[in-house]
Amino acid sequence: MGTHKNDRTHAGPVQRRDLHFDITPDLPRHWYDNDPFITSYFNGLSLMFPDGERFFIDSVRHYRDRITEPQLKEQVHGFIGQEAMHGREHAQYNRTLEAQGYDVKPLELSLREDLAFAQENLNPRHQLSITCALEHFTAIMADVALRDYHLFDEADPRYAALWRWHAVEETEHKAVAFDVYRTVAPGWRGYLRRVVTMFFTTLHFETRIAHHVLHLVRRDGRLWDIRGWLRLFRFLWVKPGLMRRRIPKYLAYYRPGFHPWQHDNRQLVDGWKAEFERESSPTC
Repeated sequence: MGTHKNDRTHAGPVQRRDLHFDITPDLPRHWYDNDPFITSYFNGLSLMFPDGERFFIDSVRHYRDRITEPQLKEQVHGFIGQEAMHGREHAQYNRTLEAQGYDVKPLELSLREDLAFAQENLNPRHQLSITCALEHFTAIMADVALRDYHLFDEADPRYAALWRWHAVEETEHKAVAFDVYRTVAPGWRGYLRRVVTMFFTTLHFETRIAHHVLHLVRRDGRLWDIRGWLRLFRFLWVKPGLMRRRIPKYLAYYRPGFHPWQHDNRQLVDGWKAEFERESSPTC
């Protein structure tokens, strides 16, 4: 059950991109199709990222000196760089939410306290297994977002660009923490810790996101808007079905022989890169 190099056959370079998206308070408050519920779902995710990304970086960096394979060492370097950029851009995003009247500090403080508790009370392998679980969440959500080219058609262009970029980089580095974990925690014990951690992380992650959405929607004064909740349910579970479409890939994580790159979706990253290069090229 150890890591095999051919598991990473499809893994490409993990490139740090220093991009800025200027998510500022003058942008629409309900930036996704003027819908406060769908907007709040994405905003609730954003509130997880700055502190979450720091936790991910710390848990992987702890084992950086244990990595001897050149390709994985280089990927770890890229992973840290990408996650740092994500944290920076989502920190600005979250300060915009605050400037727009959302009381996000209690949510951020609660998450920060949970992560501090984990770092103080769980051993480094357990912390890394949490990172693996959450990286799998972001990777499968990114796959849905990139596969549905029209997902952000109704979104403000700056927010759409940020979420697509984040999805691409989560895809690029989706196996890095996993490969580090398999290096330092091989065998059945490592497998059992990985899947048990995923089960409890799932409960915690989904509960926290639901709490974030409730908090943001309440701030909009829409807590009892049944039609709005039904729109969000439809968005997540019916069409486009972000939650429904991620279920098979989520369950794959529990297989003993699972590896993130067994689901080869490099073409989604390549498509974004080609589009980004076209848009970035000077016109004659």
